[in-house]
Amino acid sequence: SAKILMEQDIQYGNLVSYHQMCRWNSGLFYKHPALEHVRYYWRVEPKVHFFCDVDYDVFRYMEDNNKTYGFTINLYDAPQSMPTLWPETQRFIKAHPEYVKSDDVNARQWLEDAEQRPEHNKKASGYSTCHFWSNFEIADMNFWRSKAYDDYFNHLDRAGGFFYERWGDAPVHSIALGLFEDASKIHWIDSNDGTGFEI
Repeated sequence: SAKILMEQDIQYGNLVSYHQMCRWNSGLFYKHPALEHVRYYWRVEPKVHFFCDVDYDVFRYMEDNNKTYGFTINLYDAPQSMPTLWPETQRFIKAHPEYVKSDDVNARQWLEDAEQRPEHNKKASGYSTCHFWSNFEIADMNFWRSKAYDDYFNHLDRAGGFFYERWGDAPVHSIALGLFEDASKIHWIDSNDGTGFEI
């Protein structure tokens, strides 16, 4: 599979360590014993620089405002890196419709958008490929620990796309949030509303 991914010019496709990292960040890190009594986390990558002071408690903000996930930007991923992620997701939600929030509160329309980048939607089998940039995320691990997410991750893990394709933790997290959480609990950390900071 690595050779095929290289031929398709998939970034990091030939690095087993990258595939392992995506799988770890998608469904395993929050199960580590060191995090057993931790609810919120803030993912900070090496060599990140903040160009302003963070003058409030980001975890308190998330809790006080009933937020599950905080992000700074959305990006489009390479659709050729995940041609079967959305079909596998559809198989899962067909088997477990009880996990999907109703369309009046979820973000499914954002996940399936075909107007902004129609070629992405086509190549990714109906998924827009738009996702929250997980290199910066603040989240409530109780969402990842939920039965809905755990079952979803296990379904994806059995499908093999973390290695046969290059399913990243960013689209996996984004799809799960878009389907299984109220959109109102997803927070854009924006410098214009007083909760943002530049990195």
